[in-house]
Amino acid sequence: MKRPPSDAAAAKHVVQPHKLTLLKRLNRVEGQVRGVARMIESDRYCVDVITQLTAVRAALDAVALRLLEDHTRGCVQSAMRSGHGDHAIGELMHVLRKFSR
Repeated sequence: MKRPPSDAAAAKHVVQPHKLTLLKRLNRVEGQVRGVARMIESDRYCVDVITQLTAVRAALDAVALRLLEDHTRGCVQSAMRSGHGDHAIGELMHVLRKFSR
């Protein structure tokens, strides 16, 4: 399946149904990352730093999963109704492959 050029993907505008929730989570992640940097600066125990990095990764994964669900329920579902399902499914699978690495 041929993918659209990256500038075509960037030109799409979508209203995020969970925008405020996602932004709050990302702000929390930003704070966690700053905390990890402070831990490294203050020579904290490696296992404690890794534990916090695991929490950051889990928080980012939660954001990505929410976006994937919203994309599937919105964009993919709409594309399927309008006869563009094959392209939307191909794009979704491409993203899922990247996410699962």
